[in-house]
Amino acid sequence: MSRQQPLVLIMAAGLGTRMKSDTPKVLHKVAGRPLLHWVVTSAKAAGAGRVVAILGHKHEVVKAALDASFGAGAVDVALQTEQRGTGHAVQCALPAIANEPDDRIVVILTGDAPLIASERIAELTAAAAASPAGMALLSTIPPRPMPYGRLVREGGKLQKIVEHSDATEEQRKILDTNAGFYAIKLGHLRKDLAALRADNAKGELYLTDLVAHAYERGGATSIDAPFTEVAGINDRVDLAGVEVEARRRINEAWMRAGVTMTDPASTFIDADVGPLGKDVWIAANVAIRGKTTVGDGVRIDLGCVLTDVTVAADTNIKPYSILTETAVGSKVQMGPFSHCRPGSRIDDDVHLGNFVETKKTHMMAGSKANHLAYLGDASVGQKANIGAGTITCNYDGVGKYQTTIEAGAFIGSDSQLVAPVTVGRDSYVGAGTTVTKDVPRGSLAITRVKQVNVEGWADRFREAQAKKRQQKKPEEQ
Repeated sequence: MSRQQPLVLIMAAGLGTRMKSDTPKVLHKVAGRPLLHWVVTSAKAAGAGRVVAILGHKHEVVKAALDASFGAGAVDVALQTEQRGTGHAVQCALPAIANEPDDRIVVILTGDAPLIASERIAELTAAAAASPAGMALLSTIPPRPMPYGRLVREGGKLQKIVEHSDATEEQRKILDTNAGFYAIKLGHLRKDLAALRADNAKGELYLTDLVAHAYERGGATSIDAPFTEVAGINDRVDLAGVEVEARRRINEAWMRAGVTMTDPASTFIDADVGPLGKDVWIAANVAIRGKTTVGDGVRIDLGCVLTDVTVAADTNIKPYSILTETAVGSKVQMGPFSHCRPGSRIDDDVHLGNFVETKKTHMMAGSKANHLAYLGDASVGQKANIGAGTITCNYDGVGKYQTTIEAGAFIGSDSQLVAPVTVGRDSYVGAGTTVTKDVPRGSLAITRVKQVNVEGWADRFREAQAKKRQQKKPEEQ
């Protein structure tokens, strides 16, 4: 690790009681990504040599989530088993960085403030390195009165931070508040942490007391940051507010990259989505989730939901289609009201129409299912045509079975294909047929009952009904 690469400590041990949730607070999501993962991602983008997450409440669950997203061991873990304040949290991380040199810059972030930018972390690191006191921090002015620590200055230098609970009325009038992000040389951090005392209203070890120690070395450097970037999350109201800001940023970035959104305020794109190609067009009330990627020129119309989907260029997804864990080729016509469940593969030039559902099904190039069909555990060959009302009967109550429809086959409307079964190449299945055995290539399969026309029956039926009505008493009619 280069000496220019900072160590990053992320405080993420809190109980998060105000979230009123069984999920650890730092695993609640903004734009589809856990709060802590946002901070880790920014730290890595800022060039962090190592990232150490300080965990406490349900630390096993949080560590498992980190390993799943970033790789096992990519984020180191320190444990704060007892909640004794932010200073104590960082003390708990010192053993994890015991072998690092004193001149290494340590950046301290909070795991419940997800929108901190990598550029801001880099700025904070540089400011600490240049500071005579070897320390820098972020300050912010909240949009409304909030219980944040106030930055108290003396002679133009930052003297100390006074927590809201310990502040006088006069100090509470100070607009400049502590954002909770710090950078400090490791040698100073080790010495200053050892000198912390819990002589405050909460009886905790405050990390903010490091600022008073830095004042004795010439004063820490403060960097102004917009509140929207450093806002922390205490409850679900805060979570919703940060979500709005995150989605605004995501949408603006994609629009500047060449994506059209007819109503950005109702367009929901997760943080890990991408890339989205140029000239993608997205209508209102669309949600694009997970690790979805979208090719050039794709149209995604009103009310669609795409989750962990790949869509190739020039495909048209019509209103209210739902796709999950599906691969979609180019120039596909899909919807409206199509539903592709996990394991679906839709190749180039496929038509998948209204109220057609697929599950673990491969629709090969040029095949069509335009209306009211269910295709589960199926392979549909090139240019095969699936008539309206067709279903694959893939489940017998115990197991799932495969249906194979070969290239060029024509499946008539209202047919049932009872798996396991194969319909051969270029064969026909007559409308209303129940297929229970393989259909050879080029054959016609039909199980329809022979039609019988009884001439005059309808007239005789109506006459009989009329006589019955005439014979009824008035009170019976």
